[in-house]
Amino acid sequence: MSPFLVFGVIIAYFALLLVISYFTSRKADNNTFFTANKQSPWFLVAFGMVGATLSGVTFISVPGEVGNTNWTYLQFVMGNMVGYAVIALVLIPLFYRLKLVSIYEYLRDRFGQNSYLSGASFFLISQTIGASFRLFLAALVLQLAFFDSFGIPFYVTVLTTISLIWLYTFRGGIKTIVWTDTLQTTFLLLAVVVSIIMIIDHLDLNISQVFTVVTESEMSTIFEWDWRSGQNFFKTFLAGIFITIAMNGLDQNIMQKNLTISNTADAQKNILWFSITFFIATVLFLALGVLLYQYALAQGIGIPARTDELYPMLALNHFGMLAGIVFLLGIIAAAFSSADSALTSLTTSFCVDILNIKKHEVKNQNRTRMLVHIGFTILMFCVIIIFNSLNDSSVVSAVFKVAGFTYGPLLGLFAFGLLSKRPVYDKYVPLVVILSPIISVILDYNSAAWFNGYIFGFEILIVNAAITCLGLYLLKGKQPVKEV
Repeated sequence: MSPFLVFGVIIAYFALLLVISYFTSRKADNNTFFTANKQSPWFLVAFGMVGATLSGVTFISVPGEVGNTNWTYLQFVMGNMVGYAVIALVLIPLFYRLKLVSIYEYLRDRFGQNSYLSGASFFLISQTIGASFRLFLAALVLQLAFFDSFGIPFYVTVLTTISLIWLYTFRGGIKTIVWTDTLQTTFLLLAVVVSIIMIIDHLDLNISQVFTVVTESEMSTIFEWDWRSGQNFFKTFLAGIFITIAMNGLDQNIMQKNLTISNTADAQKNILWFSITFFIATVLFLALGVLLYQYALAQGIGIPARTDELYPMLALNHFGMLAGIVFLLGIIAAAFSSADSALTSLTTSFCVDILNIKKHEVKNQNRTRMLVHIGFTILMFCVIIIFNSLNDSSVVSAVFKVAGFTYGPLLGLFAFGLLSKRPVYDKYVPLVVILSPIISVILDYNSAAWFNGYIFGFEILIVNAAITCLGLYLLKGKQPVKEV
């Protein structure tokens, strides 16, 4: 693709986002930024959340990862479906009943101030790392498609992309995100469909032949029963449940969008319909992965050493101009639908949970929010640059591996709070939530030697949460538990 064509596509796309931002941020205040004034249509949020959840990680890494682990990722997504049901039926009613802006305020009411700050801090760490990893993928593609042609260094690419995100989110916040996510989800799904159509055309297949190619491929194997494997069904399925609860239900990034809906019933409908759409979209991505490898084999194209690069390489260099443009729109949409909401949720959590912004005067509230928003923009830029210098594995594995250690304490805190009425000595909770991921890392590193070849997969999150729950159980307090 011509670098100037790529540049034109990027400019047109962001111009559209800025137009949406203009209309959604008029007369915006902190309430608009944090909660969208509780006026978001549930079906709009549901559709937009598909793009935010799939993100650039799924868009690029999942199709490429099919060559390494087949369709075993679908076992994880099956667990996701159960997790979303738990969110809809348990967490959504709780958060609406408590009228929360930040979901971590629940921890203050249940345990105390130290637990509250611990939970919010772990979210801030987890979300900063996860969002930076996802945005890294988008910057990598833009570097390949445009910036390399002019000898522009990678850090300039990252600075440009993250500055554009800040530009269209700094006023409207979550209200703008709800609407831009709808646009971005449309481009993301359109990119997958167009890519599949292009492959079908190049390989001269009809619909029934495509179905046969995908279903009969060895790469379409879904279930793995070897208990020692990191892709074992039971480990992956359970991890899918608990990672969904932790990374969606206990994540301010995702739940902030749900909490912009006016009532509990509509928020539950949003989650259930979103989960169905998400499952179908994932199947499309996995089918695309099989077709990408079939196409490369038929055309005699070498598979890149890093499977993350397979889809971008084929879409930008082999599928034709239309597919290249749509792919570029898709990857930008996928990454930015995740990163923009992450930046907004990080700003919200830090302002509400750490700074307690509600105590400030209105004028100071706006100024404080703006400074925090800028601060997290700079922080994400730094994390992406560091990750670029260290990354040597599939990003999809890296993101969830990191999340297994940082979201574990959050899952443990909420699980113990909801399932137990036992009082906790709040003063020492920070020690528990710091030690549990450290112990989990040690177990993960030595599992093969200590447990007869057993290798932890995504289920390390469950172990991490269990250690947190055990630590909380040992910290029995004297004060009675308040009803929340």
